Amino acid sequence: MSSTFLGLETALRGLLTQQYAIDTTSHNITNADTPGYSREQAELSSTSPVEIYGLGNGAPGDLGTGVTVTDFARVRNTFLDAQYRAQNMQAGYQQTTAQQLDQVQTGLAEPGANGLSAQLSKFWDAWGDVSNNPSDPAARQALVDQGKNLTSAFQQLETSLQTVKGQAAAQYSSITGPQGQVAQIATQLASLNGAIKSAQQVGEQPNDLLDQRDKLLDQLSNLGQVSVVPLVDGSMNVKFGDAAQPLVADTTVNWPQTLTSPGGQLGALLDISKTGGTVDTYVASLNSTAKQLADTVNALHSSGTPSGVNFFSYTAGNEAATLAVAVTPSQVVTSTTGAAEGNDLALQIAELRGGAADTTYSALVTQIGSDDRNANLQSSNANTLLTAINNQRQSVSGVSLDEEMSNLMSFQRGYQASARAMTTVDSMLDTLINRTGKVGL
Repeated sequence: MSSTFLGLETALRGLLTQQYAIDTTSHNITNADTPGYSREQAELSSTSPVEIYGLGNGAPGDLGTGVTVTDFARVRNTFLDAQYRAQNMQAGYQQTTAQQLDQVQTGLAEPGANGLSAQLSKFWDAWGDVSNNPSDPAARQALVDQGKNLTSAFQQLETSLQTVKGQAAAQYSSITGPQGQVAQIATQLASLNGAIKSAQQVGEQPNDLLDQRDKLLDQLSNLGQVSVVPLVDGSMNVKFGDAAQPLVADTTVNWPQTLTSPGGQLGALLDISKTGGTVDTYVASLNSTAKQLADTVNALHSSGTPSGVNFFSYTAGNEAATLAVAVTPSQVVTSTTGAAEGNDLALQIAELRGGAADTTYSALVTQIGSDDRNANLQSSNANTLLTAINNQRQSVSGVSLDEEMSNLMSFQRGYQASARAMTTVDSMLDTLINRTGKVGL
């Protein structure tokens, strides 16, 4: 048999439930622009019915007792989260690669008056001028000066490449260092794991803490590959890059660790700065250009009279950085005979224009330009895909003000209806308590 006040209790549950739903909607609206916030919804469920006996057919019946809130759930799609983080890793890799190669391209200064191509062209021109007037001291001085300008251009470009490599290595060390971004995120994740686990053990739903943890995982995924293994107590293990151990195991941080192919920003920085990496490949090609230039010029220059005199000197294995002019203007050899007006060697050296050195350097310029364009294209594509996936994720987890306003109106009407039901029950009870049995009423 039901209580006389059952209807009042049912109406009260309706009021409280609709109030909780309104409060949840207000919370969503006020956090519509909060980064990392996941939309919440009050999950409603009917309460347990009471059995009513003495119905017409003699069998008991179930009478509903209203509604209650069973949970304040985050609206989140873990599959879209995994997709976003995988794409965010790609975006981090491509964007960082493009930034580093932009610096390489800037240091190359091609095409331009100060680029190595222009200096090579002026060097061949200077040999042409000497061949026209071999005994002219001014022409010889101009040749030596242009040779020094050329070697300086090699050295500056090699320094520029090494600077990019060094900066990438320093940035990698900064991010992965004891006080770096990876360590900071890992420490915060471990702390949040502990707080979330404690909250869930006492039956709480720590939605704000879960949002903070997901936001940190998003940030970490830009630095390198991230994968998560949820634990039954609400905590999780977080794997990062290709590290041997999880970066975060429950509340324990395992860092630093050695990474060889982490992906993301760190993967790009590693590919740029490591031994045998992108910059080293460019430097090797530049060294090859310097060696070919020196060897081809020296082979002709040393064959003249006086013999055995090299125009250039360098250190093997580090040609671009050490390339130098080894003669004075009076030591410049222009012919095989040694005659003052002899110019056969000067002509042959001038005709080296477009040869091995120019071809190798042209290939390097083309390679750097192609790599830079491809990197920027890949970065643009990766960011476009990231935006598309994020839009999908926001369609699930993000706050739509139009939808929230619609929900607010619905919950408001539900609240009003529950209040009207309570008023009706109150009127019925007033009649029962205050008026029943009174004569003349």
